[in-house]
Order: sequence, then structure tokens, then C-alpha cells
Amino acid sequence: MTVWAGRPLGLLISGVLALFIAMGVGRFAYTPILPFMMEQQFFGEAGAGALASANYAGYLAGAVMAAWFSGSERRLGRLKLSLVISVLTTALMGLTTLFPLWLALRFISGFAGAAVFVYASGVVMDGLAGLRGFAGASGVFYGGVGAGIAASGLAVPLLEESFGWQGTWLGLALLCAMLLSTGWRGLQEVGDRRPAPPASGSSGKGFRRVDPRMLRLQLVYGLEGLGYIVTGTFLVAYAQSVPAMKELSYWSWVLVGAAAMPSCWMWSKLQGYWGQERTLFFSMLLQAVGILLPVVFPTASGLAVGAILFGATFMGITTLAVSLARRLAVYDAGRSVGLLTAIYGAGQMAGPAAAGLFAALSGSYRWSLAGAAVIVLIGACIIIIPIHAKGRSTCPM
Repeated sequence: MTVWAGRPLGLLISGVLALFIAMGVGRFAYTPILPFMMEQQFFGEAGAGALASANYAGYLAGAVMAAWFSGSERRLGRLKLSLVISVLTTALMGLTTLFPLWLALRFISGFAGAAVFVYASGVVMDGLAGLRGFAGASGVFYGGVGAGIAASGLAVPLLEESFGWQGTWLGLALLCAMLLSTGWRGLQEVGDRRPAPPASGSSGKGFRRVDPRMLRLQLVYGLEGLGYIVTGTFLVAYAQSVPAMKELSYWSWVLVGAAAMPSCWMWSKLQGYWGQERTLFFSMLLQAVGILLPVVFPTASGLAVGAILFGATFMGITTLAVSLARRLAVYDAGRSVGLLTAIYGAGQMAGPAAAGLFAALSGSYRWSLAGAAVIVLIGACIIIIPIHAKGRSTCPM
């Protein structure tokens, strides 16, 4: 049976729409809308970082919840409830100007986004596992985030010009509500095709040994969350602050989304040739370069190439990391993905607050972005060391 027909295809499309709504829009539309909100002088760089961190604190909490309640019994109901909450919080962002309420809404939106990511990954990947075309389908599924980013990047300037920043939030919420109604029925459990867990007590002990490769992956993915999110939050605002890049600032976010859409499929294919760890290394190396390019070359071309490299890697890295986690913990994949996402969320929570505060003190986002590139590069070094280093620690830089 193939992924590309019948009920499996419907499940895949609905999964793409779920990530479009909760991640591409609910989580990342804040990036292109942020400069318009800052123009109204509601807050400065530190406030922008605080709002982003509130969202990622919610993402951390949602991931912990999803990891704790990782069983398949009620995950479909939790997934659909989280999607409704995501749409509502997007709409409510445009109905208030109270900063404390924005903080609360971004926290709740992050919580819902993490729940959607973990539960949708479980429902869709478990439902499609073992079918022909599964590897390509996983890339298409996670490409829903890039599609949401590209769509919001295109829509935000148009909506803002006609309806202001508040109407922009409401317009995006309306779009998400329509997409949710389209994909609602397709989100359903179609059977878990993962291998059955071993019989209780077959190992002779009451617990399984923690795979050191999983611990390494968690460290690397946490560093990725800490580093990538600085660009994921402040790219447009940084471009707006540099005269040579200002004209391309909003288009840069469209480029990020457009590059992200096929990236998950591309990296899924490449890992079949290079192996998961090596592919993860190359993707993180390219991302570090993409983050650094607009800093070293603050021109329109530097911004464009940097945005493409960033977009082509950040969701690809997520696809690779989640795929590796599911392989390393095949009998408890839901909990492992939830824990991995929580660690990622912890990095995300710290990154924007620190970067925003540093930008406020230094008067520029440049050093924050440079530091983010270094953090991602360190993660790349860690993931590659066990492949090339036997008996000694070396970094192939």
C-alpha cells in the first residue's frame, strides 16, 4: 500500500495543514509582524525578545505535557483541541494592545504549537509507517511549516497595508480557520504500524539503558533551538534596521519559507546516502553560514542567500532530529520526540530573551546573530565527532 493514495494521502494532507496552522502561522507569523508592532512603539527590542521567549516557554511546557501524555489513546483529541487554541490565540493577538495579555497569548500559542507538533508527528508518522513512499512523505509533512512561513511572509505586508497590524493577525487567523475546517476530518488514527514493543521483562530489568546517541542528539538539538531561533525571531527586524537590506526585509521571510518547503523532503533523501548524523552535521553547518552571512555581508544579496540557507536547513534539521529520535527509541517514539522537543524548546526560550536584551544594550542585532551562528556550529561539531573520532575528540572544522 502506498502513501500517495486514499486515506493515507488524506492523513498526510491534513497533517501538513496542521503544521501550517500551528507552526508556520501560529508560531512564526510573529517574525514578519513584529516590525509593524514595534513601529507603534508598544515595545522595544527587549520587549520583542520577551514576547518571543513567552511563546517558546509555552512551547517548552507544551512539549513536556505531550511527552508525559504520549500515549495514543487521546492524542487525536488533544491534537484537534490544540489546533483550535492555536487559531484562537492568533486572532486574539489582533484584538488587544495590552502587553501582559500578549505575553499570555504567546505562551498559550507556544503550548498549543508544541502539542500540535508532537501529536501530529505521532498520528501522521505512525499512520504512514511501513507504507511505500514513507520517507518522502515525512519530508512533505514537515514541509507544512515552510508553507505556512512562506504564506504568512507574503500575506503580512499585504494585510498590514490594508488593515494594519491588528487586521493582519485577524486575517491570518481567518485563513487558518478555513484550513482547519478543510483538514479536520482527515486527521484520524489509521492504525499504528510501528514494531510491537518487546514482551515485559524480556530484558531482565525494569528499565532500558539510555542510548548515549540519544543523549548526544538531545544536547545537539538543544543547541540548535538556542541558536536558530535568534534568526527565526529577529531576521526581519534586523534587515529593517540596515538601510542596504531594508527593501528586501519582508521578502527575506518569504525566501525562508519557500526554501523550507522542499527542504524536509531533500534532507530526508540525503540522509539515505550520507547517514543521519552526517547529514545533520552538514545541515547545521550550512545553517550557521546562513545565519552569519547577513552579518558579515549586510547587503541585499547577503540577506537573500542567508535567508535561503536558513530556510533550507532549520526545518530539515527538525526532520532529521525527529527521524533519528524515532529510530533510537522505536518502542516509545512519542515520549522520545516529546522530550526532544522540550529540550529544543528550552533553547528557544532562552535565545530570544538574551538576544533581544543584548540588542537593546548594543543597539544592533549583529552580535546576537553572530553568537547564534557560533552556537549552531558547536552543535554541528558535537554531532559529527562520534563518526570520525575514535579514541580522540576532533572537530572537522
